Amino acid sequence: MKICVFLSAADLDDRYTRPAREFAELLGKGGHTLVWGGSDVGLMKVVADGVQEAGGRLVGISVDFLAAKARAGADEMVIARDLAERKALLVERADAVVIMVGGTGTLDEATEILELKKHGHTDKPVVLLNTAGFYDGLKEQFRRMEKEGFLPRPLTDLVFFAEEPVGALAYLEESFGTV
Repeated sequence: MKICVFLSAADLDDRYTRPAREFAELLGKGGHTLVWGGSDVGLMKVVADGVQEAGGRLVGISVDFLAAKARAGADEMVIARDLAERKALLVERADAVVIMVGGTGTLDEATEILELKKHGHTDKPVVLLNTAGFYDGLKEQFRRMEKEGFLPRPLTDLVFFAEEPVGALAYLEESFGTV
């Protein structure tokens, strides 16, 4: 399976890097391919290292203004001209999406994939990995949107909330019948 991971390129502490590395190792050991933003810094590097060391493939989709931070050892690296093209390529090249901790860029990517699902433009499984309760507030906001009629589909049709890396990958493998 080709799994797109939206996540931060920031250097973060162990409460975020440890679960990210765990997910990456599970992904690599499962023979899956990581499709990610291509950066060789911060949390993006942690995940790419973990996948590659565990035997998985790396497909990076960087962007022109960040090309200097792109990972040299990826199996494949694409340089998009802008962020919009990058997002489109990330989703296009993946079978599923996992949203990990991140800032405004990650949130932008997350809302785009959920908007595509909401309108039926993709049926790819989407998992929000809620490491250390990072997305508790967002989860609450999504539930409010659903309750108050802002979502035309049930929230469970749009995204699966996982608290642990093993649950995130198990959901994806079950979605594809590979368990």
